[in-house]
Amino acid sequence: MQDVYIRGISTVLPNAAITNDDMEAVLGQIGERPARERRIVLARNGIQSRYYAVDPDTRQPTASNAALCAEAVRGLQGDAFTLPELDVLACGTSSPDQIAPGHGVMVHGELPEAGVCEAVSLAGICCAGMAALRYAALTVAGGQARHAVATGSETASSFMRSEQFAAQYEAQVAALERRPELAFDGVFLRWMLSDAAGALLLGDAPAGDGPSLRLDWIELRSYAHAQAACMYAGAKKLPDGRLKGWRDFAPDELAATGALSFQQDVRQLNEHIVGLTVEQALPEVLARHPLRADEVRWFLPHYSSEYFRKRIHAGLSRIGFEIPDERWFTNLHEVGNVGSASIYLMMDALLRSGRLDAGDKVLCFVPESGRFSAAYMLLTAI
Repeated sequence: MQDVYIRGISTVLPNAAITNDDMEAVLGQIGERPARERRIVLARNGIQSRYYAVDPDTRQPTASNAALCAEAVRGLQGDAFTLPELDVLACGTSSPDQIAPGHGVMVHGELPEAGVCEAVSLAGICCAGMAALRYAALTVAGGQARHAVATGSETASSFMRSEQFAAQYEAQVAALERRPELAFDGVFLRWMLSDAAGALLLGDAPAGDGPSLRLDWIELRSYAHAQAACMYAGAKKLPDGRLKGWRDFAPDELAATGALSFQQDVRQLNEHIVGLTVEQALPEVLARHPLRADEVRWFLPHYSSEYFRKRIHAGLSRIGFEIPDERWFTNLHEVGNVGSASIYLMMDALLRSGRLDAGDKVLCFVPESGRFSAAYMLLTAI
């Protein structure tokens, strides 16, 4: 197997940054009053600004997910790579523009200059971007591709506008004051998710100029065999934990039940996310890839809210893998929670920060509550 290197990173943040005070004007107001849950959710998630592929004046979309992702892919071009050289395009997202065709071929369709290539779609939620990266990396490691591109992209705003939600949510809001974890349920996700795209260029040699990252290993773990679905869209959760898919609803029921919007079982999330994705998954990964906490120079954890930072820290401490706060790196506060694209944005921000030195080891962590998965990746700066 050949070594794999991240030779370039490109990210796209659509339009201008949206502050907390301007969010509702862009997404739209539900009901007759401004959303009172917004203040509670934002106070706890720590996000100060985010980006939407939405015109703030007309509240109409300015880019599709595929177009946003294609823009990030184009940004990888330079002296060492042009799109006609693209061998593999692996695209991950939780918010494709359509059910079918797959997101990967739709992104490829936005890139006519690329010519023929292998295009694949990795579906999921937050781990979809890491799954795409793993797929692309394996094609390079196996000698099947010289230039592979992995992407993570989201246009969460497409299902967060007020038109997508029914007005009957007052009972949820009243409960939020008593139970902060309810901020991750249903309509409250409106104040946590945002839009962006990221793309990585992978090859079998470091970049000729500028910093490169060697991809030492990447592992994905699923615990779906032991847990029911926790975060889902296109379905409603039944009392026995099974999902009732959107095809089993009458057309007029889909909007009324919110079946097409993202939902999250917050009780299940609160109970299992750290235990499974940190305390169980990381020791399993380290058994395959020995690593000490003091060897990690930078820890890039994807978490949806500051609410979970302390809990992740505690989980790491319980398994004897405590990483000091000064070695954590996140840009959640500036760009928000962008699902599958978040880890791409963090890697790009770390490289641009000038704080990465040759030999530094970077541990990336992406948990997913969909049906409980975890992705870990170790990089070494070259």
